[in-house]
Amino acid sequence: MKPSRSEFLDIRGLRYHVRHWGEPGAPKLFMLHGWMDISASFQFVVDNLQQDWHVIAPDWRGFGLTQRSPADTYWYPDYLADLDALLLHFAPEEAINLLGHSMGANIVSIYAGVRPERIAKLINLEGFGLPSTRPEQAPARFASWLDQLREKSDLRPYDSLAGVAARLQKTNPRLSDERAAFLAAHWAGQRDDGSWEILGDPAHKRINPLLYRVDEATACWHQITAPVLWVEAAQTDVWRWFGENALTREEINRRIGFLRHVHTQVIPDAGHMLHHDQPELLAASIETFLMA
Repeated sequence: MKPSRSEFLDIRGLRYHVRHWGEPGAPKLFMLHGWMDISASFQFVVDNLQQDWHVIAPDWRGFGLTQRSPADTYWYPDYLADLDALLLHFAPEEAINLLGHSMGANIVSIYAGVRPERIAKLINLEGFGLPSTRPEQAPARFASWLDQLREKSDLRPYDSLAGVAARLQKTNPRLSDERAAFLAAHWAGQRDDGSWEILGDPAHKRINPLLYRVDEATACWHQITAPVLWVEAAQTDVWRWFGENALTREEINRRIGFLRHVHTQVIPDAGHMLHHDQPELLAASIETFLMA
């Protein structure tokens, strides 16, 4: 495996963890992970990159080794502001290559429309956006949020790292034992009692009181001026989180239509965690796109 190194920064009042691969003088490639994930999740893709890159991958606030927010709810605009501060630190005067997966892909896609001049090329991995909502859903959403704030939020502990690895493989059966063991060691930390807990703030599990407004998201997407690589997994299982509100193919295509300069690609034999399932193919696609 290619070695990584850690750096800790003060970003908007939080101690932020940033993982680096490669030499600082190499072309920069920023990678942003998804919900309940970590920066080390990109290790397998980085291992398969053939060119020299300086890969910069932070843990989002409240994930991995980055400090948790003092608030009881994670607000989406904070991710945009964190990203803006990180890019200002590492690449203050250059347009950058920006990649995101899942939640991270949604964040970087909105950011690329808000700050189009900052992006050279954008890579969206399974960042479909959330199902559309209706204003009349707001009262029940606020009520659910208030109810959840009354309850103690916690993540279940595991007896061993092997148990954490088994949990990862239950979610993604394609994950090999070797890769599951690697991810488990970064995805969880040991408690004082010897058990292991996921390195994620339980507050992330709470419902967001604000409805997802797809028209606002796609308005940002439409302002992206950089070329975009839109990557989906052939056997994506992201829909399990959406239930009966899962996006239709027609709606996904409608959303892609807001991207002005987009190339779409499907990675075969891969689920939503395509950077774990097919890192070789994904790395080749990324470099082909960036080097074009």
